[in-house]
Amino acid sequence: MKRQDIIFWGGTGQAKVLREFMERLGYRLVAVFDNCPNLTSPFPDVPFEVGEEGFLRWQAAGVSPQTVCLVAIGGAHGRDRCAIQRFLEAHNVPPVIAIHPSAYVAVDASIGKGSQVLAHATVGAQARLGEACIVNTASSVDHECVLGDGVHICPGATLAGCVEVGQYSMIGSGAVVLPRVRIGRDAIIGAGAVVTRDIPDNKVAYGNPARIIRDNIESK
Repeated sequence: MKRQDIIFWGGTGQAKVLREFMERLGYRLVAVFDNCPNLTSPFPDVPFEVGEEGFLRWQAAGVSPQTVCLVAIGGAHGRDRCAIQRFLEAHNVPPVIAIHPSAYVAVDASIGKGSQVLAHATVGAQARLGEACIVNTASSVDHECVLGDGVHICPGATLAGCVEVGQYSMIGSGAVVLPRVRIGRDAIIGAGAVVTRDIPDNKVAYGNPARIIRDNIESK
């Protein structure tokens, strides 16, 4: 089987998780990029470059026209993930959808380009994920949920049915969002929170039941 070349932008834990199963799916990691100049390569056998200049230098050296990408940046960095994905697309390196072999994705779910569904995660019937989303390890996005671009559902988090999560928001590890609740854009839900009512844009909330603690100043 011929393996397709892939690059990652992001050189920490998310890259390690993605490489482990993307190579099993027939991809060959040919380069890693990151914006942090002090970072060293997570893979001794894979070239590592810093920032857009490093990418352009690498691309100028000759790249397979079939090369694809994933942005391997987790945490509350959905806005960055989307921006980097757009940069790579503009330079003719399209994103792929990454679905771990152990994940369950309903046949009528919609998954946006560049999104990642990791080990033992679930995406239920008629769920809709935007671009560059992460549904992390053992998390659950139930029926008819809608995730905006750049949303991160952290490990073990659960979205009950018909939940809506706005662009760039993050649902922390082990959090539970009850049915038909809306989480606004650029919101952060803390680990272990139980969200029983809507959370507006640009807010940080945690606790059981979840309460708004402060504005998300990082989104400004």
